[in-house]
Amino acid sequence: MNLPISTVSTELYVRMLRNLMTWLERADAQASARRFDPVGFLSLKLAPDMLPFKTQVVIACELARIGAAKLAGIELPAAAGSDDSLDGLRAKVSDAITFVEAITSAQLEGAAVREVVVPQRQGAALVFTGESFLQRYSLPNFFFHVTTIYALLRHAGVELGKADYLGSL
Repeated sequence: MNLPISTVSTELYVRMLRNLMTWLERADAQASARRFDPVGFLSLKLAPDMLPFKTQVVIACELARIGAAKLAGIELPAAAGSDDSLDGLRAKVSDAITFVEAITSAQLEGAAVREVVVPQRQGAALVFTGESFLQRYSLPNFFFHVTTIYALLRHAGVELGKADYLGSL
């Protein structure tokens, strides 16, 4: 089976980002119903050495934006939103959705074989084809952070289930 790269990249990023938006809205509603400041969600961690919730959201959004931009062979504009509130994080997610949705099928033509270079803080840059970038780097990293966000919210008592993770089927 040969799937269009948009089906396994931009459509998948958008689907999960929309699910993430729902989780953030649910967390905010729960904080309001229980009368606590939702800013408490921002620093959630499962382990002392992990990045906090707010950073997980920022990274998930950036991974989707970077993934789409690299596959499309275009420059990545600056992101909107902030990480100082759930509203700011929702703005980041919304911005990521808007950017990724704007990628056209024409921009993704040839993406599977396009060279993708990912600079590293230390050491040589990682070099992939678009297909290997998507399979080995972009999607695994994206889903790692999205799943971590889901787990942090569940751990904090936000009422989410597997159906919320999967979204509408």
